[in-house]
Amino acid sequence: MKSKMNIKSIVIMATVGIISLFFINMSLAVSTAKIKVETANLRETADENAKILELLSKDEEVEIIEKEGNWYQVKAKGITGFLREDLLTVNEETVKSNNTTSENQTESKEDAVAEAEQQQPENNEVEKKEETESKEIELGKQKVVEDTKLKIVPVINATDIIEVKKEEEVNVIEIMNGWACIETQNTKGWIRKEKLQKEESKAEKTAETPQESVQTTEQPKTVIKTLYINSATVNVRKEANTSSEILVKLSVNTAVDVLSENNGWSQVRVNGKEGYISSSLLSSQKQETSRSSSTPRTSSTAQQETTATEPVSGNGSSVVEYAKQFIGTKYTYGGTSPSTGFDCSGFTSYVYKHFGVSLPRTSGGQSGVGTAVSRDNLAAGDLVIYSGHVAIYVGGGQVIHAPRPGKSVCIAPLSQAGSNYLGARRVI
Repeated sequence: MKSKMNIKSIVIMATVGIISLFFINMSLAVSTAKIKVETANLRETADENAKILELLSKDEEVEIIEKEGNWYQVKAKGITGFLREDLLTVNEETVKSNNTTSENQTESKEDAVAEAEQQQPENNEVEKKEETESKEIELGKQKVVEDTKLKIVPVINATDIIEVKKEEEVNVIEIMNGWACIETQNTKGWIRKEKLQKEESKAEKTAETPQESVQTTEQPKTVIKTLYINSATVNVRKEANTSSEILVKLSVNTAVDVLSENNGWSQVRVNGKEGYISSSLLSSQKQETSRSSSTPRTSSTAQQETTATEPVSGNGSSVVEYAKQFIGTKYTYGGTSPSTGFDCSGFTSYVYKHFGVSLPRTSGGQSGVGTAVSRDNLAAGDLVIYSGHVAIYVGGGQVIHAPRPGKSVCIAPLSQAGSNYLGARRVI
């Protein structure tokens, strides 16, 4: 009788337990959803820039905890995080079998991963060794060192997305447990860290090949030809323009090695220095030195030069060649130097001052200096006077001048340089 009572009590208790378990399970009704894109980022917070906690693949099921705006707080693979609603297909109410189902699934997946990794113990050991020996990979631009598969999650036997080719540049956005999450031009996934290598900087490459670097540095530039300065004084400039810093001044007939020629400028080397000279100031032969340049000027000598119908040999040409280096200098009203720009009389005054000749500041004042010269007897270096304008005769029916606002120093035909030709003056 007593044993029958015990059996009956056990049956009743078991029935109560089953009914209780049923109600407990019913109370655990939750919403679930499935990933509807190839890869979705489970983020730490409801923010597009938040840290990525896990990568979820298409049709993978997640548990919805709550909704925040256009984000869902979910639980997946035992990890709680956030997914955008457009990445999910939300299911209706689904009953979980018990509290431990999700955890058991997670544990089952983890066990499967562990089992898969145990099936390749040798590979794991090699990868761990390579990871230890490889350089620390940083976030940002990296290069792939060999063709390798891009994984959907950071697991060796995970699904392959695409094959990334050797030397392809990728962007590393996260490092986790020996894996790097990378972005290619078309997709995003996981790759082992040792498959990546930071691109070496120029400084690093130089440090690795010092001998080659030294040879490149010491290799001299080829000399095209040797030429001579053809003007009294010429500036060697740091760059190929008239506003650049002056490195050194050279006198007439100084020899220079020409390294290159471009856009009217010659790159030269002289006395161990390299710089630029206007190509028009260089000649293949030395200039004949005028008598006046080697003999002190007297008042009678100066008078003879002023009243002569032809300039002293070489002087007028020197004026022209010196003036040519300012071609391209902007026109500035009242300007008297290359740094500020020139107006017409400021330009002629600046050029002649270089040769020791002081001219009046205005074109009208300059029309009365020196000796009058007829148009048929014009020679290089003569002042050409127009109505309200002045220029320097170059030869061949052309003048060099600072024309007007909006223009720059240039060479122009004699007849087009001014609206009304008045005459010419010889001052040197």
